[in-house]
Amino acid sequence: MNPALQGLITIIIGVGGCVGYFYFSNVFLDKVLFPARGPQAGRNINRANMIRPWLFLFPALAALGLYLAYPVVETLRLSLTKRLPGGGSEWVGLANYNQMFAEPKFWEALSNNMMWLIVVPAAATAFGLLAAQLTDRIKWGAVAKSLIFMPMAISFVGAAVIFKLIYDTRPLDQAQIGVLNAVWLQFNGGPMSFFVLRIVPAVLLVAFAGIVAYVGWLFVKPMIQPEGGRKVPAATMPLRVLVGLAAIWLVFLSLRSVIGVFGYQFPYGVAQNWLTIPFWNNFFLMVVLIWIQTGFAMVILSAALRGIPEETIEAAIVDGANPFQIFFKIKMPQIIGTIVVVWTTITITVLKVFDIVFAMSNGQWQTQVLANYMYDKLFRALDWGVGSASAMIIMLLVSPILVWNVYTARKEMR
Repeated sequence: MNPALQGLITIIIGVGGCVGYFYFSNVFLDKVLFPARGPQAGRNINRANMIRPWLFLFPALAALGLYLAYPVVETLRLSLTKRLPGGGSEWVGLANYNQMFAEPKFWEALSNNMMWLIVVPAAATAFGLLAAQLTDRIKWGAVAKSLIFMPMAISFVGAAVIFKLIYDTRPLDQAQIGVLNAVWLQFNGGPMSFFVLRIVPAVLLVAFAGIVAYVGWLFVKPMIQPEGGRKVPAATMPLRVLVGLAAIWLVFLSLRSVIGVFGYQFPYGVAQNWLTIPFWNNFFLMVVLIWIQTGFAMVILSAALRGIPEETIEAAIVDGANPFQIFFKIKMPQIIGTIVVVWTTITITVLKVFDIVFAMSNGQWQTQVLANYMYDKLFRALDWGVGSASAMIIMLLVSPILVWNVYTARKEMR
């Protein structure tokens, strides 16, 4: 059957099935189960109105139970069992978890995920906030926003293929089709190389450390110096502490990297296999996700910035505040809730990242992440026990962030 025709038939059956379910369920409820006639008409109407919302929710609840609750329970069961030859299984308790914790590859995946967790949400949110602020100040801001948001329409695998071509390496006797290597081979160790590869990175790292330190201080300051005697809500304190610690770590890492920039001996004139360089290859992979998620962060934060009352900005201008003070002390505090939501949403995506690593490095050269580790165990090693155990670890890492998002959303609704 033609795929287009098959898709059209699926849509017709799906939409028709939904319409038919809601129509006939209402008919059954109002005409058969609780008919609005006779001496009990009023009581039947009330009962029907009480049941009707659950009738509408039933398809969604059934789908959630089938595709979410059941897989979680089954995955937990599989993580506590061992597959036997012939298709059977036996109960082994926590043996799969002990085996997983004893594997260096698991700890490599966990540490890489933590590094992704710190760098990607921070960078994507920061770039998105910067883009949202700047695009609202230029005439062609709508065009700029469209271009920045465009990567969101590309799948992770598609983006990985694009960047794999950018990082591509060919022998020296062949033309470099990888953009990064084509640029790299232009440097020969002269004054321009010193300026571009040492001075510029050092300045950017120092600036990054300063921005991170300032943002970290904004999060921690209400805990150290409460304004107007207002106490910080206990629910936000763990997040503030986490942001503060992450800021300290990033500042230390940035300043240490400044020293490394001036001491590193660059291999000029040699094409680099960028994805095989330990530690740094993780950052080359992170760039792909940052490129994709920046557009998402920009759209959400741009809407939040537009929602700031103009009176507060005008009052700050009258009081003599400069643009930086207006942005960091007037605008940022008013959109901090939106920033947290964007940050946590990107964090959930980072914890589940798989496609980019699978398509670009397949977890080799110390780039393993938890989702790819789970895939290797489940579908390559056919070790359902350890694979399911790693899936449970991913779920445990994601769950607190989901709970936090739900809590924040309900708090804003109230």
